[in-house]
Amino acid sequence: MAEPIKIKLTKTYTDKVEAPAEGYVIHWDEKLPGYGLRVTANGVRSFVAQGRVNGKAVITTIGRYGLFTEDAARKKAQKVLQDMREGIDPRAVNKAEAAMKVTLQEVLDAYVGRPGKMKDSTAREYRRHVEKTFAKWAALPIASITRDMVKDRHAALVKGGLEGKKAAPASANAAFVTLRILIRFAMDEYRQADGTPLIRDNPVDALKHHWAKLGTRTERYIDKRKIGEVWNKLHAMRDEVQGYEALASVDLTIFALLTGARRDEMATLTWDRVIIDDHNLSDSRWRLDDRKRGEPIELPLSSQAVALLKSRPRLKLADGTDSPFVFPSWGKTGRIMDARAPMEAISEIAGKHLSLHDLRRSFTNYAMRECRIGKFETDMLTGHKPAQEDVTASAYLDLTVLTWLHKEVQMIADWIEQQAAIAASKNVVQLQQRA
Repeated sequence: MAEPIKIKLTKTYTDKVEAPAEGYVIHWDEKLPGYGLRVTANGVRSFVAQGRVNGKAVITTIGRYGLFTEDAARKKAQKVLQDMREGIDPRAVNKAEAAMKVTLQEVLDAYVGRPGKMKDSTAREYRRHVEKTFAKWAALPIASITRDMVKDRHAALVKGGLEGKKAAPASANAAFVTLRILIRFAMDEYRQADGTPLIRDNPVDALKHHWAKLGTRTERYIDKRKIGEVWNKLHAMRDEVQGYEALASVDLTIFALLTGARRDEMATLTWDRVIIDDHNLSDSRWRLDDRKRGEPIELPLSSQAVALLKSRPRLKLADGTDSPFVFPSWGKTGRIMDARAPMEAISEIAGKHLSLHDLRRSFTNYAMRECRIGKFETDMLTGHKPAQEDVTASAYLDLTVLTWLHKEVQMIADWIEQQAAIAASKNVVQLQQRA
């Protein structure tokens, strides 16, 4: 930085001032102490103000010449310098003003962009909520979202969903849980000039007495009296559907019933993580790398799951190679993202709306209630970590390769097939009676 220069700062002077050979130089105004013009070697001219706040020297940029006239910059500098004398740091004010403008989209990007803090699948879910459910709010300052906006949008989603055609209470609740988390993050990250939170009260709290009522989660599974019909329906759909994606969605649904896996655990499954041993079926397994909690594990496959996987066609990509995914798609991700058609068929049979995650609940119920498999074994089969107080399991058992639970997973698959056989025989009897 060159030595400071004191001059009478005017528009004419600002227009004619020459750039230094290197660095920058500040031209201080003779009339208003602390007000100046900073000129850099590449010719950028910016108005600045310098003073003391609580005894400490502070310099702040008023703005570039062109965006500010000399007269406008002088007036702003007078105010800034007076604020400094009163103990107000203009840098904090500028930061607070910038925070007031931060948008919902920017908060989302900051939240999901934290390294190592969130799984990719969770980040995608958050983005889906903001970019679809809150598409009209994404570009708004997050501080401008009000309690009334929250209540009105939630009520509309509960009643008609995204397209206004079908009630979606669960989706509405899920979207606003995401919004509540993002606003809470913004409350911690962005501050006003005095250090108080940018947003003092989370507007999603307006839903405290207005969350959509849902059936209890424990009821959201396929009743044992319906699973046989569901199983037969899924296999009928396997024979009827056309195209890789349609078949993949049906097979993904069947795999969910046979394994109790989470949606993304199945959807991201690649062939290199499937181990089928034709000589010793009990050693057949699939590797779960991206667990919700814990290290990678290898889970046993029933004979029904092995037969399903062996029958899966490979999808040829444009470059002539096979898709790495067990349940592939032509979409951008290269894999199935949902299983809408088979889940609609299941929901119709079950008499209630069910999601892929509800098949995980179904698997757990069949394991413990129908097959009398212990809670520890069921937890292991569904990828849960043992409780911390279970010292033996946590410290001594090898819980990475779970083929020793093949008998249990086979028992569940056999029970489902038995229910399917019973349902099929009942259907035959009913057809004969009608004839």
